[in-house]
Amino acid sequence: MRLLPCGPTAVMVEVDDTDQAAQLAAHLRAAALAGVVDLVPAARTVLVSCSMAADLAAVESAVASFVPGSEIERSGILVEVPTVYDGDDLGSVADTIGCSVGEVVELHSSTVYDAAFCGFVPGFAYLTGLPRPLLLPRRQNPRPRVPGGSVAIAAGFTGVYPTTSPGGWHLLGRATVAMWDSSRPRPSFIEPGDRVRFVPVAG
Repeated sequence: MRLLPCGPTAVMVEVDDTDQAAQLAAHLRAAALAGVVDLVPAARTVLVSCSMAADLAAVESAVASFVPGSEIERSGILVEVPTVYDGDDLGSVADTIGCSVGEVVELHSSTVYDAAFCGFVPGFAYLTGLPRPLLLPRRQNPRPRVPGGSVAIAAGFTGVYPTTSPGGWHLLGRATVAMWDSSRPRPSFIEPGDRVRFVPVAG
């Protein structure tokens, strides 16, 4: 791990991969350090912001005590995403991995995922834990317009497009709940540290 100063009251910790970043973020949340005002995990980093420079010493000590690969209790909630599995790529994904459309739905919906980090647009959570048969690369030809609510997979992640945008992931279906709503007490339906399950529903 490498600690990089980010201004006078923040530090960015570089780790090896997304799993370690999620584990470190969970470790730091569990430590409940005084003075930490924000904690932002990403694909291979965790940014920790403090209220004052003096708080950084405790952060550095907590980072030093982190053991990669150790079991850490997740602090997030279990989020269920009702999903209509009728995506444009459902059939091609089934053909690619050599199974039926129903088996793709079963594979995707029978897993409880971890929300590793958010990015791309507000409310887009990168979810890890995708079953091995669904570990597909991004599409060779990204779409200029992916409808908001699309449930998709690519590059080891699954997630839900909160708004209509370009995208290169394989579309499996569509969520029936908004991923981002600034009027809610918790605007992002999924936050880092949450566990996520996709629940098949009728269209």
